[in-house]
Amino acid sequence: MSQLFHLENCFSTNDEIILLLNEDEPTAVFTFNQTQGRGQYGNIWKVVPNQNLAYSLAIKTSKINISDTFLNYYTAIIVRDFLANLTNGNVEIKWPNDIILNGKKVCGILIEKKKVAKKEYYIIGIGINILQNDFSHLPKAGSILSITGLSFDLEDFATQFHQYLISKIEQIDSEEEILNIYNNSLFRKEEISVFQKNNVRQNGIIKNADKNGFLWIELENEGLQKFFHKEIELLY
Repeated sequence: MSQLFHLENCFSTNDEIILLLNEDEPTAVFTFNQTQGRGQYGNIWKVVPNQNLAYSLAIKTSKINISDTFLNYYTAIIVRDFLANLTNGNVEIKWPNDIILNGKKVCGILIEKKKVAKKEYYIIGIGINILQNDFSHLPKAGSILSITGLSFDLEDFATQFHQYLISKIEQIDSEEEILNIYNNSLFRKEEISVFQKNNVRQNGIIKNADKNGFLWIELENEGLQKFFHKEIELLY
């Protein structure tokens, strides 16, 4: 069982959920009007009102039997699978956990750990672009509607997404299987891409992500190296 709350608006679902936690079962909140959403590493996640979904799930860390890195990978896999089933599109994971639909970013994920009343929780924040059409300021981004032409009722979408996520989070695969699925879903894996490292551009090929959260890239000038997030940028 789980709880799901709909908020008409809020600053951040990852913050708001702290006030609604149920100690006995996972708790989730969603809104279509989040005004101060956060992305990975302090980035801002901007949501156009009543066009996109901001969703957060809180679950006790004691309920999760995989590492933080693998929860990040597994969450990305769950979202990827949900959107692939929904759209029949080409859905991939851009390391570490952006979701790419037909070459455009439609989803970002932020997982935080928070202690509430001496209990530790994972707060899994997920933003999905659903109906937004204007991405003139974000040329690498899109929405389900702008990319596929498919339109969804936002509340139905949120409810179905929550039910899917809960069903998957309660039957977590082994770490070995998660890593294999994650690497098979990696955006631009084994393709020549352009990367920027220390303000210098060079070609490279993504080889794989590892169990510690590093991405291994074969760079044309420096050979095979591993990187953590923000140490290198994929320019496409």
